[in-house]
Amino acid sequence: MINKILFQGDSITDVGRAREENLPLGIGMGTGYPQLVTARLITDSPERPWEINNKGISGNRVVDLYSRWKIDALNLKPELISILIGINDTWHEFNRQNGVEVPRYEKMYRELLTWTKEVLPEVKLVLMEPFCFCFGAVAPEWLPEVEERRKVVKKLAEEFNAVFIPCQSILDKALEKAPREFWLRDGVHPTLAGHQLLADAWIEATKDLLK
Repeated sequence: MINKILFQGDSITDVGRAREENLPLGIGMGTGYPQLVTARLITDSPERPWEINNKGISGNRVVDLYSRWKIDALNLKPELISILIGINDTWHEFNRQNGVEVPRYEKMYRELLTWTKEVLPEVKLVLMEPFCFCFGAVAPEWLPEVEERRKVVKKLAEEFNAVFIPCQSILDKALEKAPREFWLRDGVHPTLAGHQLLADAWIEATKDLLK
């Protein structure tokens, strides 16, 4: 039974999470999808000895994630690791010429997952694809590159037998209900409703793992 869960990623996962260690369950998870997932899990199964951590850091690219992976992931010995990384690898290139090109993104992401499986062979993985809408911070020229990153994440999910969450298609489907600004406040960062969509998708995708 999986009880030790770790959320990893950039600002979309961070969302103001606490930096203090050893906080009570559910405290300091930030105001995004990790908090919403945690609330659902602990409410539905209060008897389980949950250990749920959020170690997302705003601004991270895959290379930043890799550089802190040992202390912020492997050393925690989680039973399930959820990762959402990739939009900054594009954003930082277009804004400051400090991004991570798609082939290197794939190489580093694969190395990170390989390392994880070597150290924690029984760990389960959840890979969430990067996403965006073309408004706000997002320029049209971002879109082909972000689409390539989504293909990378799906391929890695298959390669490492991970749960794959197709965030972009989930958000695209939500446009039938409300406009893009309702779900993402700047083309990248989810609103509360956007985070709820991600949380609902996460719970649905992992329901068999977390029985």
